[in-house]
Amino acid sequence: MILDHLAISRAAFEAGTGWQIKPEGACRGEVCIPLRNQDANAPTVDVADLAAQMGLPLVHDEALGLWSLGPWSGNDRTLVSAEAPELELPDLDGNLFRLSSLRGQKVLLVAWAPY
Repeated sequence: MILDHLAISRAAFEAGTGWQIKPEGACRGEVCIPLRNQDANAPTVDVADLAAQMGLPLVHDEALGLWSLGPWSGNDRTLVSAEAPELELPDLDGNLFRLSSLRGQKVLLVAWAPY
């Protein structure tokens, strides 16, 4: 998740990460991470505080003024799932293609950048 501020709406945090802020903590599926000093009804969240409490990687690009919040890895070594997030891009004919249309199949993603 790319951010230009560390104070964002709770809804944006939940949509961007898949974690819901509940009274019992940050929850995704059956996994809940207890949070200290977090109001589950607050309209905004402090991403730096949540990242520290949840063990999410957070890096800052000072030159661009952007932050990148990475995925939760459970034990800080591996991802808890090999499931990719939803990705929707136009194909060569301009039609939208959703990665989820290949769910259940093995998929190789190749990324390239000219820099």
